[in-house]
Amino acid sequence: MSWNNSETNPDPMPEHPVPLSSDTQPKLLNEYEKLTSRHYKILAMSWAGWVFDFYDLILFTFLLIPISREYNFTNLQMSYVLGASLAATAVGGVIFGILSDRFGRRPILQLTILTYSVGTFLSGMAGSFWLLMVFRILTGLGVGGEWGTGQTYIGETFPAKVRGRYCAMMQTGAPIGIALASIVGGLISPVIGWRACFFISLLPAILVLFIRRHLPESDLWLRRKKIIQSGLATVREKGNTGLRQFQILFSKANRKYFILGLVLAIFDMSAYWLTYSWMPGYLHTERNFTLTKSAFWILVTQTGGFLGYLIFGLVADRLGRRPAYSIYSVIMALGLVMVTIFWDNIVMYPFIILFFMFMVGFGTGMFGGFGSLFSELFPTSIRSTAMGSAFNLARGIQFFTPVIISIIAMKYGLGGGISLAAVFALLTGAWIWTFPETRGRKLYAGD
Repeated sequence: MSWNNSETNPDPMPEHPVPLSSDTQPKLLNEYEKLTSRHYKILAMSWAGWVFDFYDLILFTFLLIPISREYNFTNLQMSYVLGASLAATAVGGVIFGILSDRFGRRPILQLTILTYSVGTFLSGMAGSFWLLMVFRILTGLGVGGEWGTGQTYIGETFPAKVRGRYCAMMQTGAPIGIALASIVGGLISPVIGWRACFFISLLPAILVLFIRRHLPESDLWLRRKKIIQSGLATVREKGNTGLRQFQILFSKANRKYFILGLVLAIFDMSAYWLTYSWMPGYLHTERNFTLTKSAFWILVTQTGGFLGYLIFGLVADRLGRRPAYSIYSVIMALGLVMVTIFWDNIVMYPFIILFFMFMVGFGTGMFGGFGSLFSELFPTSIRSTAMGSAFNLARGIQFFTPVIISIIAMKYGLGGGISLAAVFALLTGAWIWTFPETRGRKLYAGD
């Protein structure tokens, strides 16, 4: 493979280049100097998909109590449902990643949104524990598939010089989705009931049906498809199907970056879920906040997260992927340490505590870097498989983080457990330096 910026990327992936004549090929979307309406349509669809992806994932946590009350489900039963849906995101990330590499970014992105929308809608019709379990697993499959497909879609179609900021912009859908889930689950559900909350989640599916005809396919993926059909691709690649597609991630050419990427995602995911799985409970039980005040302070972190995602992309495109991750990891770790270990030292200054809460959220903007980084590390033939698998396998592992905090809290309190997130944030900022710098790397159909 030939990279036109080899001086800044000294460690390119070992690939077999496919000869292409740039003079006879039409310009790709990622080669445009200025963004077009096609770029913005792709961004809008991917962003909306991620908004409702996170919305559907978080909404269920708000509806746990009314569901368990109506059916007399135990806390253990509900934890099984939560765990199963989270584990399903890992499976969905792998399955839909493979499908995206084989059938295209556009149809599979739509399919993931339809899958989690239908799963959430059916959850409102569940009349038993096992039906609820099945429908939440269906939702989890779609939720797991959307991120990798959407980020691949953006990464392949946006110019290299702005790829970081627009991949990060898609990530702003997470705090928006959490805010929507808070409004529907916390304010609207007591009025319309938990079933109706699930029913209105079919709206994203209607959105897909409405705009799907106006959405272009990734022309990079289309060009790669033509290469395969023309016989220029390797025989091995032509035979890639199902499990074989996933196994290629562990081939000599790809396993280094896949494993490095998986570990990076695990570190960052651990920092995130160790922070947010118990933060409301920490503020309420150990800092004696009312539920309303706790919710307001969490909203402050989400505001920080929204701005953090937006600015991360700018920093990553200006300074590079590695410096951006390191800067953000330190910001998040500092904020976490101050609102847990050093709380008593600043408790008399509420605005200072709020500032550090904002820093915690801002630091989670690190997640805005995965889309561009992974797009630049993996070839077109397995890009979506690699991205969806690494990100969602790391998310599936987070099933254990609430348990870890509960164990630590027995001796050190919830604050002690949450402070562990600072360690993982710093590990993320350090681990990123095991990667080559990929800022400005152009993507080719022949890679």
